[in-house]
Formats: sequence, structure tokens, C-alpha cells
Amino acid sequence: MLSSWKLVSTLLIICTALIFIISLGIGRYNVPVESVIKILLSKLVTIQQDWSPTMSIVVLQIRLPRLIMVALVGGALAISGATFQATLKNPLVSSDILGVSAGAGFGAAIGLYFQLNVISIQILALVFGMAAVGMAYAIHSLTRKSSTLILVLSGIIVGSFFSALVSLIKFLANQSLPSNGAFTAIVFWLLGSFSNAGTYANVFQFGPPILIGIIVLLLLRWRVNVLSLEDTEAKALGVNVKLYQGVIIFFATLITASAVSVAGLVGWIGLFVPHVARMLVGSNNSKVLPVSILIGISFLIAMDDIARALTPYEIPIGILTAIVGLPLFAYLLVRQKVGWS
Repeated sequence: MLSSWKLVSTLLIICTALIFIISLGIGRYNVPVESVIKILLSKLVTIQQDWSPTMSIVVLQIRLPRLIMVALVGGALAISGATFQATLKNPLVSSDILGVSAGAGFGAAIGLYFQLNVISIQILALVFGMAAVGMAYAIHSLTRKSSTLILVLSGIIVGSFFSALVSLIKFLANQSLPSNGAFTAIVFWLLGSFSNAGTYANVFQFGPPILIGIIVLLLLRWRVNVLSLEDTEAKALGVNVKLYQGVIIFFATLITASAVSVAGLVGWIGLFVPHVARMLVGSNNSKVLPVSILIGISFLIAMDDIARALTPYEIPIGILTAIVGLPLFAYLLVRQKVGWS
């Protein structure tokens, strides 16, 4: 018989695959699931074509790259959230705890204010997201204390600073450039959206750093277990706490900044998804991290389906993740499922 861990993993993999395939047919132009499967298989084996060329274009050129990007972002935000919670020993932090999202938001706001191209905006978001973590670590180092609480407080300071700068950019855009749409573009990007992210160019540009970061975190997931202990206990086990903490936080920040730079601010996934994973497989991070990836992918794809199909206009996905994520997290809090047990 399959163990509960293997059973949960198998069911999640099947559910994620089904959601992905079904989502390829969902939208203003619906494509039957049978046709979606045939279109995908036609790239691998010879199949008699009984679908229209339009269906093939919609599935392969429009929805497939978008869903790949959604899956990468969902998995990235989920595993980074689980990693931050374990490494910083706090079940109530998320992947933007070190100011990553606020820094990336400021970088994107600068690019939108000066009307740069999409690639430049995404690069600025990535650079400032990483810079925010560097500033948080610099403040932490200046205190000459190794407490993770000091690092969290440093992240809050940096995040608040960049949030204030974003507000300043929005004010300047609204006052000095009211006719070029910069203010509207900044607000819309901050709400999160895959409307401009779902391209093969973005997949090939931002997919590798996200995948590399996810692979590294999965390879180090047993070290994450050790870092979730007290520093003295981790050191007693022969682990270089500062080294591994720095490496793990760097790669968690890299994938978060990469995800935010593509899709904008998509919140709450990194906060509540790890708790759902712990409810299913326990507190062992070697299991929590991969399960969080699968749940994050499925959840964000489902939210993207709603964003694309619910109304004639695409709903910013950051709004939907907050509307759905907040009640779910409140439920977990009421049921006392927020924690390590």
C-alpha cells in the first residue's frame, strides 16, 4: 500500500496535471478538453487533425505559454513562502518578508513611470527586489546580532521604505504625467496580472532562474529542517547556520523577485499555501516544500482561470488571490492550523 505521503503526492500531481490541461481550454474562446489533449499530443505523435487551426493557435500560442508562466510563479511563491517560514522560524511570514515585493514594485514603478519597454521593467523589478534583501541584510549585520527576529524587522523596515517610494512614484505620475497613462499602468501592475506575462519570451527569460532556485531549495530541503530548529541546536548538528541561511534566503529571494518582476504583486500564496501543505503531510520540510509547489501551481492556475473567464475584462489576479486567500488563512487561523504541528 502507498504511504500517506506518497498518496498525497500522487493525488496532487494528478490534480495539478488535470487543472493545467482543463485550463488550456478555458477562456472566452472555449476549447473542448478532448481537443486540447489531441493538440498537445499532435506535437509528439501523428494524429488526424479534427480541430480548427484557431483552436491550435489559442492552445499552443496563447494559453500554453501563459499557463507555464502561471505555474512557475505559483510554484515559486509557494516554495519561497514555505522556505522563509521555516528558515526564519515564523509561521506568519511570507515570501515578501524581506521587502522583496516592495522593492520589485518600486523597480517596476520606475520603469512604468519612464515608459520603458516590458523587458526593462522586469529587469528593474528583479534588481530592486534583490537590492531590498541586500539592504535588509546590511541593517541586520550592522546590529551585530544573529537573531532572525532582527532580520525580520530589518525586512519590514526596508519593505516599508520601498512602499513609501512606490507611493511617491504614483503621486508624481498622477500629478506630472496625467495624460500618458503611467499612473494607471503602475496601479494595474501592482495589482498583479499575467496579461503581458504569458509569452514564450518571458518563459525562456525568467523560467531558468525560477527553476534553478526551486531546484536548489528542493536539494537543500533537509537543511531547511535543521534551520527551523534553534540556532544552538543547528550548530550542535554541525550545520553552518549563517552560510546555509544566506544561501537559502538568496535563492528564495531570487525566485520571488523573478516571479514578481513578471506578474506584479501576487500576494497571500506564500503565506497560506505552506500551512495547507503542513495540514496534509506534517511539518517535515522535505515533504512540505514539494507539496507546497503543487498546491501553489494548482491554486494560481485556478485563480488565473477565474481572472480570464469570469468577466469580459480580465480581473487583476492579485485581487483574486487576496479575496480567496484571506478567508482561507482566516479559516486556518480559527481552526488553529497555523503553526508547525
